[in-house]
Amino acid sequence: MTKTTDIRIAEASGSRESFAYRVPIKFGGRVVQEVQVQRCVLAVVAKGGRKRSYGIGEMTLGTAWAWPSKLVPSELVTRVVATLSDRLIAAAPSWDLTGHPLDFGLHLQREAKSMAKDLQEQLKLPEPIPDLAILLAASPIDAAVHDAFGRLHGVSSFDIFKPEFLDGDLSRWLGDEFVGVGWEGKLLAKPKPTLSLYHLVGALDPLSSGELSKPVADGLPETLEEWIRREGLSHLKIKLSGTDLDWDVGRVVEVDRIATAESATREWRYSLDFNECCADEDYVIDFLERVDRLSRSIHARLQYIEQPTSRHLSVKKGMTMHRVGRLKPVVIDESLIDLESLQLARKLGYSGIALKACKGQTESLLMAAAAQHYGMFVAVQDLTCIGASFLHSASLAAHLPKVSVVEGNGRQYCPAGNQLWEAKYRPMFRIRGGVVPTELLEGVGLGYQWPPEMLQEETKGHAWK
Repeated sequence: MTKTTDIRIAEASGSRESFAYRVPIKFGGRVVQEVQVQRCVLAVVAKGGRKRSYGIGEMTLGTAWAWPSKLVPSELVTRVVATLSDRLIAAAPSWDLTGHPLDFGLHLQREAKSMAKDLQEQLKLPEPIPDLAILLAASPIDAAVHDAFGRLHGVSSFDIFKPEFLDGDLSRWLGDEFVGVGWEGKLLAKPKPTLSLYHLVGALDPLSSGELSKPVADGLPETLEEWIRREGLSHLKIKLSGTDLDWDVGRVVEVDRIATAESATREWRYSLDFNECCADEDYVIDFLERVDRLSRSIHARLQYIEQPTSRHLSVKKGMTMHRVGRLKPVVIDESLIDLESLQLARKLGYSGIALKACKGQTESLLMAAAAQHYGMFVAVQDLTCIGASFLHSASLAAHLPKVSVVEGNGRQYCPAGNQLWEAKYRPMFRIRGGVVPTELLEGVGLGYQWPPEMLQEETKGHAWK
């Protein structure tokens, strides 16, 4: 059913910018040292064509995470994903569609899959473009549509799911199982004032000064000890190998020792990320048992475990997480690409999900609603997001009722991408007291204002109001 608040896309343009990492990050056996940021700027027109506004979406192209191919070189992977994003942005104004951002989000997913198939055939790629990489390529335009809709109507993009803007229950988007299930209670109209920050402890990161062999000497902290002291951290996400039990156990015990030495009274919380590298559930059980024997405090501080085994849940029979899930929340990250994957994960024993803005605003909100309906644990995680992509991620986390923490490691690894944003949002990138002041994200649209010089450049030549 159409609404008077519906929109159509009138114009769209895209751009990209590259940033070198301050220090490399290692996860899942891969080392990343740079990133490209994809941006989409678009104009939308209200139904009837009398009112216009703009929206902007931005995302880091973390292709090492979204498409860790053994057949396609990493440089080509990035070019393919960027090309797919460019083509989607260029095609958007031609869509014969007027509706709510969720309508555009689902249409975008269909278009993206079709274009990805065409691109694979055109380039004669030896494997299909994965669904996760397709979601990543589509995420900037998806964010821009949600942002534009909110700006057009002068409201938060997280407050556009009420009858004024959208009819029907969640079954319209998620199927018959959600008949009678509405958006009520699934999203907050205003962001929480603060969120705790999950600081990443990468596999290459020095924990103490004794491990620091090549100082960057740029004025920022260079060891875990220094980051804790500078920012008053309380939440640490620890990257683990998933293949070397001795190293993994020792790493967590040493991180806990350093955290306790910095503050024995702080309420420490840890999340563990094996990046799909564990052979099976037994590895995680063995890990937890050994850690518990060495340090009882770690078990109490462990908040959740992320994606221990392969993202391909249906490939390996018996790859369950029932026993781990009874000990601690265990969440899917790379596996979460749609409702079907969420439902399969539940059957296999996963008790939570990790949302990422890079999977798209539409997909993130729908999966958040489904997970809350199922009573699952929900976390919001990072893709080394910088600038607008981090503000978007933090805004997403701040509008979800039971989420109290957001991951953000762009300030560690790629602070250059935050520089233009620090004039207005410095407290979001220079953490104090271990918290992110998400009260700064109370604006219309996705919640934040663009730097004037960047906005002027991106909207130059367009009659956007």
